[in-house]
Amino acid sequence: MSKAFTKESESDDDDDVSLPPLPAGGKNYITPQGYQRLRTELLNLIDIERPKIVEIVHWAASNGDRSENGDYIYGKKRLREIDRRIRFLTKRLDIAEVADPSLHHGHDQVFFGATVTYENLQGVSRTITIKGIDEVDNLQGEVSWISPIARALLKAREGDEVQLMTPGGLERLEIIKVSYPAPPTSH
Repeated sequence: MSKAFTKESESDDDDDVSLPPLPAGGKNYITPQGYQRLRTELLNLIDIERPKIVEIVHWAASNGDRSENGDYIYGKKRLREIDRRIRFLTKRLDIAEVADPSLHHGHDQVFFGATVTYENLQGVSRTITIKGIDEVDNLQGEVSWISPIARALLKAREGDEVQLMTPGGLERLEIIKVSYPAPPTSH
């Protein structure tokens, strides 16, 4: 196949890194653990992954014909993926606002970092933890602080009833329990 019909341009992958939107005037809140996890990933990509792939690409390029060289083609593609992730992580860490939820330990009001147990009118209860948009894991019951459920719960207290607009209509939720991680102990 002629190269004229293949997408080889590196500029195609250098488009502006799209970031999940934040509310107007909002900050990119993140827990200290989430910030550290993203920072560790960034440093690993820069110090370990990228140099490894650069070495492979260099070796593959020295083998001659690059048009049918799988190691070279895959290496260049992987390098673009790594560079894209590095740009994304750098931008996100630059605008991150680290908020330590343990500062609210012992309080019953819902703020960023709270683990909240709530119940609907049918008696179905659910527990979620409110975290930053770059660190949530839905499978672990974590939701972004900009999600509709988090927005409904923020600033309410244990025993309060809040309203959540769902596709099925308005739902009333009672806040059963609010907790925060304990502050780290220094020895």
